[in-house]
Amino acid sequence: MATENNYVQPAIPRFDGHYDHWSMLMENFLRSKEYWGLVENGIPVVADGVEPTKVQRKAIEDARLKDLKVKNYLFQAIDRTIMETILIKETAKNIWDSMRQKYQGSTKVKRAQLQALRRDFEVLQMKDGETVDEYFARTLTIVNKMNAHGERMEQLVIVEKILRSMPVKFNYVVCSIEESNNLTTMSIDELQSSLLVHEQRMRIHTGEEQALKVSYEDRVGGRGGFRGRGRGRGRQQSNKALVECYKCPNLWHL
Repeated sequence: MATENNYVQPAIPRFDGHYDHWSMLMENFLRSKEYWGLVENGIPVVADGVEPTKVQRKAIEDARLKDLKVKNYLFQAIDRTIMETILIKETAKNIWDSMRQKYQGSTKVKRAQLQALRRDFEVLQMKDGETVDEYFARTLTIVNKMNAHGERMEQLVIVEKILRSMPVKFNYVVCSIEESNNLTTMSIDELQSSLLVHEQRMRIHTGEEQALKVSYEDRVGGRGGFRGRGRGRGRQQSNKALVECYKCPNLWHL
């Protein structure tokens, strides 16, 4: 039978490069152990030339023992490659202060970069002449950079952003996707596939229209500009030798 003392020990927060978040978790962890005072103030000392009392010596010894425990927590929380860059490790306060100096500044830089990436994401629009694949690649590049800076982008946010940033020629398929799909469960790959199909159809349709236009110009405009026979003296009579038969593709035959 479980007792009140059988509870799960809190895990030591591992440093993942995001100092602000880690320091908040680590501070809370050390406060729960009643060790935070050692990180803030360090091991107590007496003034130079002053002989410590028995009570003071006992307090200093207890503080040093607790400091070893705090250092042990920090050693487990910080990767070895990072720990090797910290020159002074005599006390937990030394280690904590070094981590703050190394990484708090870089956190501010990351925060500024994240703000810039958020702006880039908000103003994203598919460009004229840009393919669906190219636009998705450009969008997901920004999203991946945001993820690297600690911003976790929900798939729904990305799907909705892409749909509302498509050009007018995609209006029909965008409406169709929104009406026939549950966007909350639609994946980015599914959206890209649907838009690619529509893009391919548009290309085929555009190619057929262009072929018909060229054929019409070749048959009508490029062979003497047939204007009909015309009647009356003021109209020029057409050259029958340059006009196609309406029954076959041969030139007019007499």
